[in-house]
Amino acid sequence: MARSHPPSLVTLASRALREECRLPPGARLLVAVSGGPDSMALLDVLARLAPKLGFELAAHGVDHGLRPEARAELELAERHAQALGVGFERTAVVVAPGGNLQARARHARYAALEAAAARTGSAFIATAHHADDRAETVLLRLLRGSGPRGLAVMPPRLENRLRPFIRARKNDIRLHLARHGVESSEDPSNRDRRYQRVRVREELLPLLADLSPGIVEHLNSLADALSGEERAGSGGLADLGRAQRRGLARAVAFAQRSAEIWLPGGAVLGLDPATLEPHVTAHAELPHVNKRPRPARKAAPRTGGSGPPADGI
Repeated sequence: MARSHPPSLVTLASRALREECRLPPGARLLVAVSGGPDSMALLDVLARLAPKLGFELAAHGVDHGLRPEARAELELAERHAQALGVGFERTAVVVAPGGNLQARARHARYAALEAAAARTGSAFIATAHHADDRAETVLLRLLRGSGPRGLAVMPPRLENRLRPFIRARKNDIRLHLARHGVESSEDPSNRDRRYQRVRVREELLPLLADLSPGIVEHLNSLADALSGEERAGSGGLADLGRAQRRGLARAVAFAQRSAEIWLPGGAVLGLDPATLEPHVTAHAELPHVNKRPRPARKAAPRTGGSGPPADGI
């Protein structure tokens, strides 16, 4: 029997873009590129997928002014974008030293990306967050005492932000870079254990993986379930059962605009045809189902012995 190979990074991203990000054909997509391994892989993968899925692609890098190496890293990203025939621009921002530096740098980065998207006519911004990033974020939120809403992190699509790699693992990215000879740079802060995320990545997640090898997948499934409940809860549907959540997830993933999910009490959950957001579309009587009467069961002849009665009581 031939062994099946795991899907490639290109396949994982293609599925995510079509089924979960719901990227419409002809859309213009701005990919955020820093020169690091994840974003360089994303740039490379999206350039391969653009002609197949029918979207336009532009790339943008942001220099936070925090490291002198950043300029060379963005030059590496620009060279690869040019080799792929993808237009590349960059923005320099100023992030003043002080507390919560990473959060302030992230805020400045997204502001610059939103401005670049507006300039280039890009309806969407793609970032390279992957399944391991999502698992780390769930654990960080748990450590900070977040409730269910705070654990519903990094969905594949949030408004105009897309995460094509959200079903990929870090190792899928490494394999793609090696297989296709894509150069990348490594930010040394990604190994600095003064940051809590780095300790979660290098200490906590490996320990949990020893106890449960599927921990990254489990944490992603938790975020998926809570994201689904968060969206359903906005319409008063926070108590969906497992089968109903699956039905809702499938309807959204495959853009089944006519899907109907029956809820207790006669409510019907559907999708908004334009936004695919779930909402209650009707309250009605449950559909009548004709059932054939079950034939009467013949009583078994009595026999001696001490066995239980036929009703099991």
